[in-house]
Parts: sequence; C-alpha cells; structure tokens
Amino acid sequence: MTQRRLKFWGWGYEDQTLTEDDSLMIVKRLNKLTGLQPNSYLSPPSLSEINLPKPRSSVPNRLSHLVSQTDYDRASHTYGKSYPDYIRAFAKDFSCCPDSVCFPETNENILELLEWGSEINAAIIPFGCGSSVVGGIEPRVGDKFSSVITIDMRKMNQVLEIDKTSRAARIQAGALGPQLEAGLKKSGLTLRHFPQSFEFSTLGGWIATRSGGHFATLYPHIDELVESLVTVTPKGVMESRRLPGSGAGPSPDRLIIGSEGSLGLITEAWMRVHSKPEFRKSAVVRFKNIEAAGQSIRSLLQAGLWPSNARFVDSEECRLAGVNKGDYHMVVIGFENSEQPVDTLMNKALECMEDHGGVFGIAGERDKTADIWRNAFISAPFKREGLISYGIMHDTFETSITWDKLSDFHENIKLVTEQVIKEVTGKPGHVTCRFTHAYTDGTAPYFTFHAETKPGQELEQWREIKTAVGDALLSAGGTITHHHAVGRDHMPWYERQRPQLFGGSLKAVKNYLDPESRLNPGVIIPLDKESSLP
Repeated sequence: MTQRRLKFWGWGYEDQTLTEDDSLMIVKRLNKLTGLQPNSYLSPPSLSEINLPKPRSSVPNRLSHLVSQTDYDRASHTYGKSYPDYIRAFAKDFSCCPDSVCFPETNENILELLEWGSEINAAIIPFGCGSSVVGGIEPRVGDKFSSVITIDMRKMNQVLEIDKTSRAARIQAGALGPQLEAGLKKSGLTLRHFPQSFEFSTLGGWIATRSGGHFATLYPHIDELVESLVTVTPKGVMESRRLPGSGAGPSPDRLIIGSEGSLGLITEAWMRVHSKPEFRKSAVVRFKNIEAAGQSIRSLLQAGLWPSNARFVDSEECRLAGVNKGDYHMVVIGFENSEQPVDTLMNKALECMEDHGGVFGIAGERDKTADIWRNAFISAPFKREGLISYGIMHDTFETSITWDKLSDFHENIKLVTEQVIKEVTGKPGHVTCRFTHAYTDGTAPYFTFHAETKPGQELEQWREIKTAVGDALLSAGGTITHHHAVGRDHMPWYERQRPQLFGGSLKAVKNYLDPESRLNPGVIIPLDKESSLP
C-alpha cells in the first residue's frame, strides 16, 4: 500500500488537493456572501514544475542513514502554511529550500547532526510537521551560512511511559496529535489538547510555539500541561526535573516553552494528562450584542464556573459558515468531566449567560448550529487553497486583550483592518472575529479577513495589510500573537512588545546554548540585520 504523502506546498495530504471545480465552488459561494470577485485560476504546483537549487553540501557516509536530499523532502520542508507561503509555492519559488533534511531517531543522532552543521557552517531548522503560519520553519536565515539543514523530528514519535498514579505520560516530541492520543487511549487517558492543526502538528511543535487548543478555557495553552522537558542543544542535553511544581528559581521549562527551536530541539516531555471525559454537556447561546456576549463569558469565568470551552463567534463568521443569516452572534459553551455529571455546572452557566441577554435552547441537547460552525472551522485550511488559487487573500491574525479594553479594541482593530484592505486593494474586504480563548482577566480575539488581490502583487499587498494590523494591535494594547507563535513574520513587533532588557537576556542565553547561532536564525533572537517580512 502506498503511503500518503503530505503536500509539499499546502495543507493536508496530496490526495486532498482541490480540483479547479472544487476551488470554483468555494469562490462562488464566497462571492455570493461577500461580493468579492475572483481572478483567473492558478493551479497548485507539481514537483516536476519546480527547480530546486543544487544542495550546497554533500552528506558524509556516517550520516547517510539519517539525511535526505530528495526533491520532495527538500521542497516539503521549505514552507509552512502561511498566506505568503502559499503565494510563493503557487509561484513555484522554492529557492530558499533546505540543502538537507534529517530524520533522527535518538538524542545522539541529533548531537551528531548538530556537529555536522558546525563542520559545514549550516543553519539548523527544527521541524515538526510544518504547520507554522508565521514563517517559523522557513530557511530564511540570512547570508552568513553556507548551507541549511532541517531536522524533522517525526521519527521520534512514541509514548514512552505512562504514570497512571500521577496522571502523566512521557512522550517523544515528534509524535503527531493522533499518534500521541492513540498511545494514551490504551490507558484510558488523553492530553486533551486539540489545536486546529492537530492532525498535522507534533507535541514538540506545540511546546516550542506555546500552542493553544480547542478545549481552551480550562487549559488554554500547552504550557499548563508540561511537567518536564528534554532539550538537545549544541552544548549538550538539558533535562529538567519532573515535579508537580517548584519554587527553585526561574523555570527551565518556561525558558524552552515558546523558544521555537532557537535554543535547542525538544525531544521528549513528561505531560500532564487526563482521564477520558465520560460526562459532557454543550449549549449554544445566542446574542444580539458583541459586548454582552463577551461580558457573559467574563462573568462565567470570574464566578468560578470553568467550562472546557467557551467560544464566541460573531454574526458574520456565523453567516459565512452557514450557521445563520447573520442575525445573531453565537457563544458555544461546553463542560466535561471524567468522574461526575456536569448538569449543575451547565445550568448555572446558562443562568449567568441569560443574565446578559443570552438566549438558548434546552441544555445538553445537541445544537446543530455548533456542528455546522465546527465543520466549517475544521475544513477552513483546506478551502483556503481554493480561495488562493483564484486570487482571494484569506488570512487570519489573533491577539489578546483584557476585558476592560475589549469593546473599543475589537471595534478599532476591525475598522483598521477594513480600512487598510480598502487602501491597499482599492476594494472593500471582509473581516470577521471570534474569541477563541477566555480567561478571568481577558480574551483572545481571532480575526479572519478576505480581500481581492492583484496578480503579481499579492505579497506586497499582504505586507502592507500585515504591517498596518500589527502596528494597530500593539498600539491598542494587545499582543502580536496569542497562540500562533512569533516565527520570522512577527519578529518586528515581538521586538517592540517585549522589554528591552528581556530581549538582551534571551540573547545572552542564546549565545551560551548556541554560541554559533545556528538554531533557527532570525526566530526569537533577531538576525544581525534588520528583520523583514517575506
């Protein structure tokens, strides 16, 4: 049986590539809903159509069993899944591909590969499954290196050990979401971390980028689930002590979480896991007013009613997803527990939401509108391919803000986005928003926008929109990213957002752990020259 291959240029497997007719149906539906006009069709690239530069380094015999220089492996490790990644792939531009792709199976293998990188003056790009949407795994590394080596972690993919007493599991960092859940299921356990990229991302990638999951209220980020880490650096292997908590100085794990491979390669982690939920209740609450919907979620959390999920979706996103005609906003709320029913919690939560003007059906009954939106959400990365192939810019950005600033913040950012799209493209765009994560002190607005593009000017137009929105987010008090990481694309704003002294401290740590600055150059720690968008 032939093994399914991932697309080298986009989301999903090769057999999930959209036909021209598939793409046209998606574009026609968007046109009907928004008025946005498509350009002429541009087909996705085939491997035979692209010309990869010749590898700049030969593979030593001692490493030949770990290293590939095939066209497919090099092309499939060139880009992530961002909008500019798609545009350059559709233009058949793979000029920045890595010279070699490596597939280690042990920490010792990685140390050997790091040593080889030093010998040939190569940049080292850690790689999970390539789902980055911020340029986090792209070999855009400046001109100081003679070669680029990408280290793909997916052969290190096992659930190695389970401690049922403490409810924790030792898992290798290259395990994809389905792999680690399958390994935990045998013991009746689950990590319960489900990002949109779940099928196409790894545990190490989640930790390195501070991933956020769907069940994103009680355990919003991967941070809370990490018990200890093993990280391979050019200076050696660093392993933190497995503890439920510790006050012994700054956390070594917190140093690595979110470092995006700039300090070392995460190879395994002890993760806090959960018993499989046996009791579940969900409900859809309808609101006419965005501010009231947000305040209902705030009240719910500040009252100590911690749902597994509380997600706001605005009326326009509901309309595009086929949930409704744009006549109400939606809050999807859910409770789950492995030991006891959650009926009482759900009833109290609905009472709280009703106090803020929310309208709902019978608690616990399956609401088809939530299923409609969920299906649209899961399929969105696949449909994006069809939109881009017809010249429609489809992109997202996410941030976070405290509750006291939410109303003005949401209105301002939406307005800025609409204005810059009109200025850049000459035509109105379309902007929607949902709140993906919620806390007692704030929430995470997640914006999606669509815009018409001019053939050949897509990247320039995207840069202008990205720059204006990034500036607006920081000016309004938000963050440049809530759970999509920094990568290379967000570096200009990340450097402005973080305290200057903290940036200097990170650079000092980088200089110690990676004295030749080979690990993911330009990510978290800026390149010597000014950072720039693709």
